[in-house]
Amino acid sequence: MSKTEKIIQDLIDAEEQRQTNGLEMIPSENHSSKQVRAASGSILTDKYSEGYPGMRYYGGCEFVDKVENIARERAKKLFGVTHANVQPHSGSPANQAIYFALINPGDTVMGMSLFFGGHMTHGLNVNFSGTYYNSVQYTTDNDGYMDYDAIYALAQESKPKLIMSGTTAYPRTIDWKKLREIADSVGAWLAADISHISGLVVAGAHPSPAGIVDVIMTTTHKTLRGPRGAMILCNGNPSNPLKKPERIKEELPSLIDRAVIPGLQGGPHNHQTAAIAVALGEALTPEFKVYGKQVAKNAKVLSEALIDRGFNLVTGGTDNHLMVIDLNNKDLSGKEGERALGLAGITVNKNTVPFDPRSPYDPSGIRLGTPALTTRGMKEKEMQQIAVWIEEAIKHNKDEKYLANMHKNITAFTKDFPLPN
Repeated sequence: MSKTEKIIQDLIDAEEQRQTNGLEMIPSENHSSKQVRAASGSILTDKYSEGYPGMRYYGGCEFVDKVENIARERAKKLFGVTHANVQPHSGSPANQAIYFALINPGDTVMGMSLFFGGHMTHGLNVNFSGTYYNSVQYTTDNDGYMDYDAIYALAQESKPKLIMSGTTAYPRTIDWKKLREIADSVGAWLAADISHISGLVVAGAHPSPAGIVDVIMTTTHKTLRGPRGAMILCNGNPSNPLKKPERIKEELPSLIDRAVIPGLQGGPHNHQTAAIAVALGEALTPEFKVYGKQVAKNAKVLSEALIDRGFNLVTGGTDNHLMVIDLNNKDLSGKEGERALGLAGITVNKNTVPFDPRSPYDPSGIRLGTPALTTRGMKEKEMQQIAVWIEEAIKHNKDEKYLANMHKNITAFTKDFPLPN
């Protein structure tokens, strides 16, 4: 091994130890299986395959065609749709492909503000979605809940062509049917970005938008426990990406496929597609449904334990896998809270809270979740202990010696909960 290669390997090993010896609580992170990681690091990374199965621009695609078809069929079965595109490299370009497929630059798009729990690709002014499109943003009520009456009123005023629903820091159940009614009232397309909750959806721990919204986008990591990647799901006529379709619901499969390639990307990452196929196979098992429901149970127990210890949670709790803690009553910023918890071996991320008086770069809150903890086998009892540690770390946030000792205790605790292998 060369000196350069050893440097990289040492850093990979160090990251593995960091994850092993701590509690990963950023809700968009998880621990994938050894089988997923093996597929992701396979020889398929060396194969190029622009196009779709049976319609490639390159030879030698007979095996990657089969891999992609398996991934597509598993996605369709899991989510109950007739079409799945598994080629997007990640969530942001997948959302971009939806914009390309359904609307034109300059059209009005409505989405939840990033600073109230949405995502930057839902219309943030410095993102493509807020630069090339006329973005209208909805927020929450004073308690952090989605206000469907206010969303309806905003839609009537702005007449969006596309409503991009979904969230990244919203702890409550989303009412897809109400959003459908709002979209229909103005003749808008309705897309659902379920990247955070897709694992809960297939486990039956959150209502599915399938059959309600026009298009679904999800990343394949987070609660799905797969590799970095994304999928776009919809219903409609069989895709014919070689022919330009009308912008009608029946042609959604062709519209989406043409938007991904040639509209946005070249060749898919075949190693990523294989890892997605493996992860979707895991998600089809009864064990995964148990896992997804346990994620939600753990989050509920953890949120209640934190409230009992005087923490102020946005919306007063959670229905899903995550929670947002407003640290204003602790005289601490989210940035300071993230640092203190990190020194104790608990990884979270700073996050804005609704109507945050602080800067987004130094916000009032922290966001945390239970997907990775649950993957390691932790349950309700462990959530109670983790709440105690969070309270201690926040209380002793300036005492680095105390936090370092906490980290040692947490490292010892994690020995009973190894990473998946």
